[in-house]
Amino acid sequence: MKSIEEAKKVLDIEAQSILALKERVGEQFKEAVNTIMASKGRVILTGMGKSGLIGRKIAATLNSTGTPALFLHPGEAIHGDLGMVTSKDVVLAISNGGHTAEINRILPILKEMGAIIISFTGRTDSPMAMASDIVIDVGVEREACPMGLAPTASTTAALAMGDALAVALIHCRHFSKQDFKRIHPGGSLGERLSAKVSDVMLTGHQIPMVYVNSLVKDAVTEINAKKIGATLVQTENGNLAGIICDGDLRRGLIVHKDILNMQVNEIMTPSPKTIDSEQKAADALALMELHGITHLPVVDEKYSIKGILHLHDLLGREQFRLNDE
Repeated sequence: MKSIEEAKKVLDIEAQSILALKERVGEQFKEAVNTIMASKGRVILTGMGKSGLIGRKIAATLNSTGTPALFLHPGEAIHGDLGMVTSKDVVLAISNGGHTAEINRILPILKEMGAIIISFTGRTDSPMAMASDIVIDVGVEREACPMGLAPTASTTAALAMGDALAVALIHCRHFSKQDFKRIHPGGSLGERLSAKVSDVMLTGHQIPMVYVNSLVKDAVTEINAKKIGATLVQTENGNLAGIICDGDLRRGLIVHKDILNMQVNEIMTPSPKTIDSEQKAADALALMELHGITHLPVVDEKYSIKGILHLHDLLGREQFRLNDE
């Protein structure tokens, strides 16, 4: 029971520390937002130890919500990494006490370079605050650590203020869900690849298809009409006989003089790689990568054609397309 009580005390202290920040969101915060919006460069986050970890997280949040940012380790900065900062950048330094030697050593250099300095600190009269253009007070009444030594409430407060800054910038930039998806392709790709093949394959009239006794010129017409660079070849009973891709046509042109009036079974790739509609889209992608192909017929256990997959649809040529048939 004692551990539960202690945990609740910690949460109370940290919650109160965050709520106390509301009274300090004023003109300095507004100036910080306006300064970042007016900047032609990036937001450079810097901090040592636990504050550095908070800086990395804030940088990641800014990047993912439309504000270019990066983290600069203050210790590495004096050994060459200052070269990543330009006069167009805004520096956001984080230190609860404001006496971090590594940070205070580089701030004058950064100001000489023309960068604007914003600081998150709990000591507005500290050397770091004095060297800053904009000072945002993120001080806390006490740490959650019983000894008052380990950064706990103070790092939570700095992180919360960083989130407040990022969200304010989201509104200023009119950053939308579409913008978020554009810079998070991994998330949408993961969604696509976790789906079943049946959810992403082309079906019905979308499938390019000709019969095995059709002429090559009919196959070319079908390829042009369906616009995925290939057509399936089916038997009279609807089973898969083969596939014709752009590569098959190019190779046929080299070997045959009158390719257009040949039958498709003379140039098609017979018995192509296939996949079942109940398998994962990730399995389809792995199969395509293994065999170096961009089209994958979807068949059932009787080899009856159910659909076709194109590599670009798996990787996001357009928005994720769910089969509505």
